[in-house]
Amino acid sequence: MMSKKLGAEFFGTFWLVFGGCGSAVLAATFPGVGIGLHGVAMAFGLTVLTMAFAVGHISGGHFNPAITIGLVVGGRHPASEAIGYIIAQVLGAIAAAIVLYVIASGQVGYAGGLASNGYGDLSPGKYSLLSGLVIEVVMTAFFLIVIMGSTDERAPKGFAPIAIGLCLTLIHLVTIPVTNTSVNPARSTGPALIEMLTGHGAAAVSQLWLFWVAPIIGAVIGAVVYKWLGNRD
Repeated sequence: MMSKKLGAEFFGTFWLVFGGCGSAVLAATFPGVGIGLHGVAMAFGLTVLTMAFAVGHISGGHFNPAITIGLVVGGRHPASEAIGYIIAQVLGAIAAAIVLYVIASGQVGYAGGLASNGYGDLSPGKYSLLSGLVIEVVMTAFFLIVIMGSTDERAPKGFAPIAIGLCLTLIHLVTIPVTNTSVNPARSTGPALIEMLTGHGAAAVSQLWLFWVAPIIGAVIGAVVYKWLGNRD
């Protein structure tokens, strides 16, 4: 049933944003035992790995509008379901950001921030728009290649969630300093929107376009590349 597929995408994306962004907001710099960049990267990977095993058999386990679009281009997902998937993913991300804000704002001295993405002044390492564009396109393209390759009928069975989760971990290890890592328009939209609505600034929303455009371009490139690589002719 389509409702169950959409529910799986909603909860899967919720878990990704809550677990990944939550690790950055609540645990990354906790005095003495903070998990740091490595821990945040691992947390994002674990969210996808766990939910891909949990509900991937229901919806395919996209949890990401760019991946849904890429899989449509790659011939792995029906175009008729794409809009519903994307809406469910964005709503899941927004719901997760709301819950995370309620928790984070309970800390004395909370100054806002939900691990939103950005470039320029909003980049953790103050990287430029061009740097952010290039790294988001490249990383999303390779993410799509790994997803399509690990779920190919010729690939070892049952290991796809592990490959995909580890790939997302690697992506975060490389890209957190540049854009705080998106490769996922829904993941970017939820935190940015809630930061704005709770009065903690609209800057992230003003840069949100990049984190839709770049991942989608990257996903389309990745799909085209894998269709060529994986073609048996």
